[in-house]
Amino acid sequence: MTVTPVKRKGRHPFAKWAGDTGWRHLVAWAALLFGLIPIVYVVSAAFNPNGTLSSTSLLPTSFGLGNFAKLFTDENVPFASWFANSLMIAVPAAFISIFISSLAAYAFSRFRFKGRRPMLLFLLLIQMFPAFLAVVALYLIFGSIGEFYPVAGLNTKLGLMLVYMGGALGVSTWLMKGFFDTIPKELDEAATIDGASHAQIFFGMILPLAAPIIAISGILAFVGTMNDFILASLFLTDRPEMTLAVGLKTLTAENSPASYFGIFAAGTLLTSVLTVAVFMSLQRYIVSGLTGGAVKG
Repeated sequence: MTVTPVKRKGRHPFAKWAGDTGWRHLVAWAALLFGLIPIVYVVSAAFNPNGTLSSTSLLPTSFGLGNFAKLFTDENVPFASWFANSLMIAVPAAFISIFISSLAAYAFSRFRFKGRRPMLLFLLLIQMFPAFLAVVALYLIFGSIGEFYPVAGLNTKLGLMLVYMGGALGVSTWLMKGFFDTIPKELDEAATIDGASHAQIFFGMILPLAAPIIAISGILAFVGTMNDFILASLFLTDRPEMTLAVGLKTLTAENSPASYFGIFAAGTLLTSVLTVAVFMSLQRYIVSGLTGGAVKG
């Protein structure tokens, strides 16, 4: 007796796709829409001609550039000065901190010396504590420094820059050290045989290969400095010396937040454009595999 196998009816292709991957797409789109709502609202407020909180809606009903014009023409809104202060602090602080971090990471990665492991653990432990826990200590320290060196004390750009540099050294050193460990040491040995010094190896070979991690560390340091409010509000109290985040917050605090909401949104939009531009300009270094290409060569 021959038994004919019963063919099981398979699931519909759409039901199979929905059960396997469709729900993932649905969750991704829901998360994307949830994240875009505040961005769309800020853009709508920035281009709202009335510039008030009560007249702003999620979808703009009218369009105008008046809020952007007030950023540069209103005497009560020194936006250009705040923007320049932020760049004068963020760019040097990010550059110097990344440079010092790369030197420290190269030493931790390539050399073996006494106290190396405890120093690495100490840098790791420091990152476990949030920065605002040191606010009181930093205020007292730089208040004392200002008595002897006023140029680097409280309410100075240099003092705030030193704080940002110290805060970025730990995490940047750990990130770069891990990346330097992936670069084959045979490259260093071959360069040493050819007569290259440690400085020549570092600047001529290691840094070009480490461009991706340098770009990532630079983005983190720059964006973190540009968006910081707690330390900047503590160190910079004079209106002309304020950074962008502190200045825009002070603008809404001193005046009616509802009436200056459009100007506030326009300022934040211009700030985000700069951040996105920095990220896009460094994106090719982040996604490129320079290390693998060098090893193959």
